[in-house]
Amino acid sequence: MSTSRFYPKALAAALATVMLAGCASMAPDYQRPDAPVPAQLPSDGSNSSAANLKSARELPWQDFIQDERLTQVIALALANNRDLRATVADVAAARAAYRGQSADQYPALDVGVSGNRSRSNGSVSSSWEASGGLSSYEIDLFGKNSDLTDVQLESYYASAETARAARITLIAETANAWLTLASDQNLLQLAQETAENAKRAMDITAKRLDLGVDSRVDLASAETTYHSARTDIASYTNQVAQDKNALWLLVGSNLDESLLPTALPTTAQLVADVPTGLSSDVLLLRPDVLAAEHTLKSANANIGAARAAYFPSLTLTTTGGVASAALSNLFTGGASTIWTVAPSLSMNIFDWGGKDADLEAAKANWQKYLATYEYTLQTAFQETADALARRATMQDQLDAQRDYASSAGRSYELSMKRYEAGVDSFQDTLTSERTYYSAQQSLISAQLEELQNRITLYRVLGGGLAEPDYQTEQSIETP
Repeated sequence: MSTSRFYPKALAAALATVMLAGCASMAPDYQRPDAPVPAQLPSDGSNSSAANLKSARELPWQDFIQDERLTQVIALALANNRDLRATVADVAAARAAYRGQSADQYPALDVGVSGNRSRSNGSVSSSWEASGGLSSYEIDLFGKNSDLTDVQLESYYASAETARAARITLIAETANAWLTLASDQNLLQLAQETAENAKRAMDITAKRLDLGVDSRVDLASAETTYHSARTDIASYTNQVAQDKNALWLLVGSNLDESLLPTALPTTAQLVADVPTGLSSDVLLLRPDVLAAEHTLKSANANIGAARAAYFPSLTLTTTGGVASAALSNLFTGGASTIWTVAPSLSMNIFDWGGKDADLEAAKANWQKYLATYEYTLQTAFQETADALARRATMQDQLDAQRDYASSAGRSYELSMKRYEAGVDSFQDTLTSERTYYSAQQSLISAQLEELQNRITLYRVLGGGLAEPDYQTEQSIETP
């Protein structure tokens, strides 16, 4: 049987009308809002804005992180972190919702074969019918379905950008957790060394007490330093165990001990440098900012759908096919042609203000998501400005803290020698020892803060999504 017979001209014309129906959107023309932040990021006072350096967004995290152990830990986290998996599942759900809404723009074609056999007044009659057509398809004359599809598409894009932001955050959180473990390992080692030194001083004081040189006050003071260090050992041992648990949660799987740090690395050993002093336009490309903008676009399209609800709805039901008194003749040329075209136009005249309320809600949501977008951008600027401000003074503080710890160490060594030689009292030595211990603790904290500041700056500038040279960055495509 020929196609022209199965789909008669009237049905073909109806289908052509459906496919070519205009779908002019009634959504407002979208324009990106002006950025409510300064045009330039503040300077950090460094020379890291050199042209030969890649921007944070262009620098793959595998190249930014220089420590091979940490690189492996981050790769495990990206592969196994359950929170990231949940976020990726949200993207898949949003993509499916978009595809479902997109399918509503097109007619659903139904086909079927039916038969009937009956007896009346001693005679038996049969009828058979094969047909195909549309069932209550709404022609999108005013762009309502198109706008609703855009709502879902932008929601999908927002979800995808949220997943990209979660990936960046996970990289930074894993690096910071690894560094925190390294810092606490250093503090534990320092407490153990301080306890050993305090034990030596306590033994010397006990001998001098036996000789009548020192008093029991000196011995008690030496004991307090020793027991204080013991308390710190227990505290840092517990903290190291908790740091490992936190890192395990981020990674989502067991970690080989060889991948764990034993001490804080230097900046050069851990991370590469990234340029600063850039235009604040770089923040527009941060995934969290892009997610907020896609949500704003979704709200913009929803206004168009609310406006289209004021206009008539045109639905179309069509069938076309063949009919015969015998099943054997249904597809062999002996059947007659059948078709129906049933358009239906409807319009709501009065709904007690329901459509007005829907439109007002859509506009209010747009204002809400506009404020959210602007606040997200302002937050991005504030995070970046804070990281740059800290970086501007961090090196001076670190250098000063190193000098202070070095001076405190020399003072303690000299004071201990003078005490052993009987020149100074133990109280002078005790003061020097406590100062040196505190200075070393502060130095470790400053070193950790300096490294975490580099990680934070990389994150707030959008680093972590670029792929190494042997790969290509995956873009978000329309599903």
